[in-house]
This record gives sequence, C-alpha cells and structure tokens, in this order.
Amino acid sequence: LVLAGCVTTGEANNFDMTPTKKYHGVATWYAKGKRTADGSKFDPNKYSVAHRTFPFGTMLRLTNESNGSSIVAVVNDRGPFVRTKELDVSRGGAQALGFTNLGTAKLLIEVLPWRRE
Repeated sequence: LVLAGCVTTGEANNFDMTPTKKYHGVATWYAKGKRTADGSKFDPNKYSVAHRTFPFGTMLRLTNESNGSSIVAVVNDRGPFVRTKELDVSRGGAQALGFTNLGTAKLLIEVLPWRRE
C-alpha cells in the first residue's frame, strides 16, 4: 500500500503527516507468506510491515538512515521474532528503501496519526 502515491499534492495537505512518535530501529525484509496476521493476502511487492505490538492498520513512515529513501507502509503482520530487530518490511518496501542486497537497515520509524481502515 503506497498512500503517498495515491493522493495528489493538494489532497496530501488534508492529511496530518506530523508523526506521533519517532524512533530508530533495525529492519529486515521478507517475501514469503500467503496470509498476514491481520488475515489479508500477503503481497511481497506492496509496502507492508510486520511489528510485534503496533495495531494493524498503523501507518509508518520509514526512512533508511544510510541513503535517505523513505516510504509509507502499513502494519498488517506480526514479527520480527528476533529481539534485535524492530520491523520486518515486505520485499517491495525493502527495495524502495534500498536494502534488499544488505538484508538489514537502520531506519527512522515515524508513527503517523492516521490508520488504514
């Protein structure tokens, strides 16, 4: 889900893009699975995220700290199950953030004040 790509510049002004929380964490990426924990079909090419505790539908702006690439992704799955990792990002998200070849990346994670319904 790419919300930033679904609205025009004028429409984007209707969304409050001020994050409610910011922090840093290490992310990995994944591309396998049939269903996500919220019951939706997993599409490895979309911008989705697995997190241990964020409610499903939470929107996150993720920025790769090493190259400045940024996306908006939705939490729709649970994980990662390694304590040193904060997020699992879908392959499409990892490609857009530029870390598929590296396997992991340090990200700025910003929780946005709106949710996907």
